[in-house]
Amino acid sequence: MAQILIIDDHDSMREGLELLLRRRGHRTLSADGGVRGLAILEETGADLVITDLKMAKVTGLDVLREVKERFPSTEVLVITAYGTIEKAVEAMKMGAADFLTKPFSSEEFAMKVDRLIQTREERETLRRENRSLRVENTYLREGLPEAEQASRYSEIIGESQAMKEVYRWIDRVARSDSTVMIYGESGTGKELVARAIHAGSGRASGPFIRVNCGALSESLLDSELFGHEKGAFTGAERRRRGRFELAADGTLFLDEVATVAQQTQVRLLRVLQERELERVGGEDTISVDVRVIAASNQPAEELVSGNGFREDLFYRLHVVPLTLPPLRHRIEDIPLLVEHFVEKLRDRTCSPVRSVSSCALERLAGYHWPGNVRELENVVERALVLADREELSADELPPFERGEGQRKDLGEVEVTAAGLDLNSVVEGLEERLLRQALTRSDGVKAEAARLLGLKPSALYYKLEKYGIEG
Repeated sequence: MAQILIIDDHDSMREGLELLLRRRGHRTLSADGGVRGLAILEETGADLVITDLKMAKVTGLDVLREVKERFPSTEVLVITAYGTIEKAVEAMKMGAADFLTKPFSSEEFAMKVDRLIQTREERETLRRENRSLRVENTYLREGLPEAEQASRYSEIIGESQAMKEVYRWIDRVARSDSTVMIYGESGTGKELVARAIHAGSGRASGPFIRVNCGALSESLLDSELFGHEKGAFTGAERRRRGRFELAADGTLFLDEVATVAQQTQVRLLRVLQERELERVGGEDTISVDVRVIAASNQPAEELVSGNGFREDLFYRLHVVPLTLPPLRHRIEDIPLLVEHFVEKLRDRTCSPVRSVSSCALERLAGYHWPGNVRELENVVERALVLADREELSADELPPFERGEGQRKDLGEVEVTAAGLDLNSVVEGLEERLLRQALTRSDGVKAEAARLLGLKPSALYYKLEKYGIEG
């Protein structure tokens, strides 16, 4: 049994087709024109739309175009008079499943409907099976050798304990469709992690669409995310699908989501809750099937601390959170990263460099890296451009800014004429006090939070931030 919508402006034709379909056990809906028919389809949906081609105002081709754009899983059977057979051919090119030429017998009509319903059911079954197989393959990848699993992370470089935790986290979260929120300082590789999650998911065959929310004004971001209708604003000369629609059956990555304006936050919240949207300047509701991964360079506790970010949206995004470690917390990965960047950039820079001296690596490991991996890549590229030997030496590295070196204990710090890196000192003190509180509480995190005057959630965030296991 299927739900079938009949659109025809001739009452007798419409009522006769309804009667035939009901006798065969189908549910029927009917409309005397395209406008009413599309409204019913929006309201109730249908497995099959049967429409006459020649109708006043909204023609059958108009109906077909709208159905294929807004309800791609719904089949369309068009009915045409013998004299307009070329229109039926045009309809087939536009995506109609089949056509009937008037006059036709009830047997011919029933046969075509049965075949279209069966074809649709087979396609939907195949689609579900394909989705199931993609998810199953994700589970199977858990059993692959480490070298094969690592190929999914070809752009994420690191073998430190902190990065191994990130890999394990990606493997676990990729198999679900849950919304993910990635926290991390600028340059820590949030987009690379988002791409790895997508590549390991059941949506891997679908698109990965990225939007840099911080690079667009409010009006442009609305149009970029949700699309717009022709004439919605000055310069909108045609209808445009937004990134949510373009990411159908795939993943949408919202970078710098903390910069989204309040009104856009409201619309974004609605999409996350209802899985549907309206284009800018439009009235039609469009369903979307997309996984959302968001990223912020602000910590979770700062994101909702009165800076204009909606708390309800925060909790919609903060379903599965991950905080990426800054480079200063995984210094042991610097040699691997440098080797990777030398290989990646050598041809682009026409550099003779084939290796990096141990003194150069020591100097790189001694820097605080406020710009994280992105800053390291820039430093390596600049050194490759200037180098004229096969081995990169410490002398060929650019001079680093003040604050060179790791975080210091408070007892080692004083303000000298050369100045200091205050952020580094504060982070060093914070990390030391966290470790002391855990030791004093024998590893009981609730007690450690009490000793530090923190909420347990804030303590967990800080422990994750500094890579402290307790």
